[in-house]
Amino acid sequence: MEWYELFTPETTAFIYGNQNRAGQRMLDFDYLSGRKTPSVVGFITPTGGGYHTMFWGTREVRIPRYKTLEEAMAKHPEADTMVNFASERSCAETTMEALETDQIRTIAMIAEGVPQRDVRKIAALAKQKGKWIIGPATVGGLKAGSFKIGNAAGTIQNIKDTKLYRPGSVGFVSVSGGLSNEGYNIVSRNTDGIYEGIAVGGDVYPASTLLDHLLRYEANPNIKMMVSLGELGGRSEYDIIDAINEGKLTKPLVMWVTGTVAKMLPSGVQFGHAGAKSDSEDTSADAKNAALKAAGVIVPESFDDYAEKIKETYDKLVADGTISPAAEPTPPHVPMDYAAAKSQGMVRKPTAFISTICDEQGDQHTYCGIPIDKVIEKDIGLGGVIGLLWFKKEIPAYAAEFIELVLQIVADHGPAVSGAHNTIVTARAGKGLIESIISGIVTIGPRFGGAVNGAAEHFTYGVENEMDPKDFVAAMKKKNVNIQGIGHRIHSVEFPDLRVNIMADFAKKHFKSTPTLDYAMSVQDITTRKKNTLILNVDGCIGVCFVDLLISLGYSKEEIKEMVDMGFFNAFFIIGRTIGFMGHYFDQKRLKTPLYRHPWDDILYDVPDEPEKVE
Repeated sequence: MEWYELFTPETTAFIYGNQNRAGQRMLDFDYLSGRKTPSVVGFITPTGGGYHTMFWGTREVRIPRYKTLEEAMAKHPEADTMVNFASERSCAETTMEALETDQIRTIAMIAEGVPQRDVRKIAALAKQKGKWIIGPATVGGLKAGSFKIGNAAGTIQNIKDTKLYRPGSVGFVSVSGGLSNEGYNIVSRNTDGIYEGIAVGGDVYPASTLLDHLLRYEANPNIKMMVSLGELGGRSEYDIIDAINEGKLTKPLVMWVTGTVAKMLPSGVQFGHAGAKSDSEDTSADAKNAALKAAGVIVPESFDDYAEKIKETYDKLVADGTISPAAEPTPPHVPMDYAAAKSQGMVRKPTAFISTICDEQGDQHTYCGIPIDKVIEKDIGLGGVIGLLWFKKEIPAYAAEFIELVLQIVADHGPAVSGAHNTIVTARAGKGLIESIISGIVTIGPRFGGAVNGAAEHFTYGVENEMDPKDFVAAMKKKNVNIQGIGHRIHSVEFPDLRVNIMADFAKKHFKSTPTLDYAMSVQDITTRKKNTLILNVDGCIGVCFVDLLISLGYSKEEIKEMVDMGFFNAFFIIGRTIGFMGHYFDQKRLKTPLYRHPWDDILYDVPDEPEKVE
């Protein structure tokens, strides 16, 4: 294509900045326009790489993120456009970087407030290199059916309504981005539509002017008429008049300068744009409209007549054969984003997960309906929080205190037990906290810690079936099943485990009743007759006490059985013992202990002299 075509159906671009929504709007425009591939090939995000997941129609695509422009260009040598969403502080610097490359040909500077001195340097360098800058303080622009910049033209519905998915015959340029959307709408209703539209930006010194783009439209044989919107302040419209007088602009031009209301307001009032301020009579909207009309530009009497003048001009060009309206194509359907559809009540979607314990959607995260600040204010402690998240109840103080008591008691049992041992060995192998803790946790089971749940299950069965403790012991023996929670390697009747005594005393003092604990102690009376170490151990005491705690809190037999079946009681051992595992991990790291190797003299090597031979 010739130099005056900034964009084509093959144009691809980088977006500078983390602007996923703007990128999605560009891809939706591409899809609606019938492009075969997305126009956005990469985001430049100096804070990190990775990718954005976006939609191409109904299909998800990944658009990569690059840390530098250099990296992005190396991956995509075909991309010649950059949509620059950098802030006013860095917009000039990043634009200049792109200008200095051989690859980037067109840059849109979206930010407003970019220093004028920097913009002047950028504009001069762009002109020297034959490149194009749109902005600053712009929404950008588009070539209908080919490419659009960022958020130009608004929503996908607006793009459909204004038929920007296919080219028309009109070249449009305005100062204002907001008014460009209105201009596209007016043009679409009164002509065959936009061929290309640009908003040069509302700062005092745009890097490309209304005239710059009108001259491109003049040179473009596909553009048959031009439409423009200026505004009060500045002298860019007089440059257009000079170009007309010099014969550089010959195509029909319909133009209106906004801001005629300024004469009714106090002098010196500045409108929305930095450049929209008239400092002299000849820069007022009325004076510029009159001068344009005198130069032969088609100027309406007011903005109310703008659409009428556009239609009159278009109809004449159709009548004399300059414009031959094309058949209207049927554009593809662009799906609505789920979030937008949901907000408008247009879709309903079944949930994938259910949470009945917490909700982080509101202003504050809640635990079982209680906002975090109230949880802290109530001073319910860790036990109370576990009550909310595990029991789904605001448990009484004694229950929270018992939970914390259990966690303190089971937090550690020395470095020799399997979980701590595994944690230490893994830490000494140079692994991190997570791996080391996991290696310890996976040892928790029927032989280590898992007896908490087993004890709850066994003793609950005895209580519910009203079995005599002696019959219960006999029945378990007949099944050849060890009673979970009974037996200790060191402690005995004569040398009791004080941890068990502490928990049992607490339960007796605070719980409403202790039927399961009482039953377990009766079973202990039977088992210790055989061997004095077959006492109720820590795991067993925790299990039966928690059953009694649930009874005190009003849980039914069915609910307690459900909790036993799901392994609920082991959770207290897991969370408590993990505290100790972490302590052992930190201890080994502080000591900088080397890789562990088990000593030979601690292993029985019972290897045959030679293997058995099989014929």
